[in-house]
Amino acid sequence: MKRTLLPAGGALLATGLLAAGLSGTAQADGDVAHDPMARNSSDAVSVASFWLASNGKALRSATQYTWDSKEVRKVVSKGGYTPDGKPGLTAPTGESRSTGSAQNVNLPKTVGKVFFVDSHGKYRWCSATSIQSNYRNLVATAGHCVYDTDSNASTLDKWVFVPGYFQGKTPWGIYVGKQAFTHYDFDTYEDYDRDYAFVTVYNGIQFNGVKQVNRKDYQRFTGPKRSWGGRHYILLSKDAGRLGDNVGGQGFAWNQPTGKAVRAFGYPSAPHPDGNRPYSGVTPKHCYGKTTAKAVGASWLKIEEHIGLKCAVTPGFDGGPWLLDYSNAKRLGYVNGVTSTFADQDGNDRIDYITSPYFDGETAGVYNAAKNVWSGKIVGPNGELYK
Repeated sequence: MKRTLLPAGGALLATGLLAAGLSGTAQADGDVAHDPMARNSSDAVSVASFWLASNGKALRSATQYTWDSKEVRKVVSKGGYTPDGKPGLTAPTGESRSTGSAQNVNLPKTVGKVFFVDSHGKYRWCSATSIQSNYRNLVATAGHCVYDTDSNASTLDKWVFVPGYFQGKTPWGIYVGKQAFTHYDFDTYEDYDRDYAFVTVYNGIQFNGVKQVNRKDYQRFTGPKRSWGGRHYILLSKDAGRLGDNVGGQGFAWNQPTGKAVRAFGYPSAPHPDGNRPYSGVTPKHCYGKTTAKAVGASWLKIEEHIGLKCAVTPGFDGGPWLLDYSNAKRLGYVNGVTSTFADQDGNDRIDYITSPYFDGETAGVYNAAKNVWSGKIVGPNGELYK
């Protein structure tokens, strides 16, 4: 049975939250499951305002989202991936100028954080990237960073993507999720062999401060039935444009053989199982190496078809892209995986391994369904908020 979507509204006013209940049902077309998130511009404005209020206070207070690091275990050879067709590539778009460098590696500005509220009401984030799509409006990340695996809700609440995020700063705007796409088996059965998702996003919003409004303007923004009582303020925003136009979009690769070199990016933050915490989650980090030739799987998650990469990062890296044929000059490559699980292979209570679902033809089917979906904008040319 499909789960019911129960996203809550966000906040339009700096003085408090304006709840906007919304419900819907996930749908599936073959292997592709798709679920609504912020279903219209009014809901999207509410979500963006929630994160932008008080100069991004909610963004700064969010923490990485993953299971307890004490649950990190050794991955084991189990089953194995099987390509279901010929290898394929979709080219990236744009030249993604660097947001900095680390050990002579140019960091792509397509990479950022997705923020959301989990089933316990906590503000959380994962890593993600902009990926090429027909409308330049698509984000790739892990399925468990989009779909709620802890409650009866479908997608995680108040979901947004912030490319190039840094300590509350949103250099290219904040992009609200409109529709989530994943494999039917993850949406329905939480099958971690399909732990990936693609999310269409509205045009970005950039925050320009707050403005006190009178009763007429207040009800123009929030609706004529809203009650009036005292001072009210609105967030001043402007349209930041399409995601892919601003930061570019990584390419996509499927049915690729293992043993190829990839460069993985993300924002590690959580401590290792032994308590050592080498990363802050403030800036993106990277790993480089060849994917494992044999399949690996986390038995406690019933995984059978993951591929692996030697990488000593920690949770927070979840959802970050594995980029095949990464060009250090153009800061572009092909998304050929996303970080799903973490493992301690040598038993020293330090994470030294990450895994990703194998991207096959069914993954390509999910991606192709998502890349052709338009989303639109939520801020008008004069800064008015669309209703």
